[in-house]
Amino acid sequence: MGGGRRGLAPQILRRDQALDGYPSLDRIDLKILANLQADGRITNQALADKVALSPSACLARVRRLESEKLILGYHARLDIERIRPTVTIYGEVTLKSHRPADLLHFESVLAEIPEVVEAAQVSGPFDYLIKVVCPDVRAWGELADRLLQEGLGVDKIASHILMKDAKPFTGAPVSAGKR
Repeated sequence: MGGGRRGLAPQILRRDQALDGYPSLDRIDLKILANLQADGRITNQALADKVALSPSACLARVRRLESEKLILGYHARLDIERIRPTVTIYGEVTLKSHRPADLLHFESVLAEIPEVVEAAQVSGPFDYLIKVVCPDVRAWGELADRLLQEGLGVDKIASHILMKDAKPFTGAPVSAGKR
């Protein structure tokens, strides 16, 4: 389900949408998105200079992109290992049932666990890939035991401890490619 379109129900196209249902973005919109993704703290003046717009026109475009939910937020990347002891685990979670209600229940439980920093429903031999940040392996073991409780419908969890973040996520390509 990663990266795909949500809500496959037919939509009424707005004037600013292409025929494929995606918003119509020109090269300046794409440059704004790429620059903000690379540096969420860039000033409006610096962003306007990079995309060759006046500051007011640039801000109007940023506000439009925010209102269209193309910009979902601004975040700081932290070096958590310098802040506190940390172990990062990728867990392959297999559920006993694939009924929609069971999937939603599992996802709602994950949303309430602060140590689970990312979760994705995936295809393949397991159902979810979760990324968990804990102070140590013992804390991960306790959290995994909680997830395996009968009420959540988890059949098994395969754990992989992160040894090195070889390429940390810094953003997705936003160039106008073929859809």
